[in-house]
Amino acid sequence: MTPLNLMTTYYYVLASQKFLIDEEPIAEVLKERTRNYQENEKEIDFWLVRQPAFLEAPELAAVKAQCPQPAAAIVSTNPQFITWLKLRLEYVITGEFQPSETIPQPIASLSSV
Repeated sequence: MTPLNLMTTYYYVLASQKFLIDEEPIAEVLKERTRNYQENEKEIDFWLVRQPAFLEAPELAAVKAQCPQPAAAIVSTNPQFITWLKLRLEYVITGEFQPSETIPQPIASLSSV
């Protein structure tokens, strides 16, 4: 039997850490979204991940090659949120993946920070 999390699709926006964290006011966007979720008693379905480990998966090698390093990603199980971020941020890479043997932890980071 397949565990439930293996059937979950994760969507992401990916960019260099410098762009996504330093140059864009992404902290404000995530803070506002978190507040909205709390007010509506929704479970958080998005995460900011510095140096996302999922980029180490062989099937995402081409994506990693397109993105300046070190990278950062906003990962979510909500595709509409990722589409909205893509339209707002413009210079980002978007995609999706499902947990697998090569991506055992969807929101894991290679960063120790």
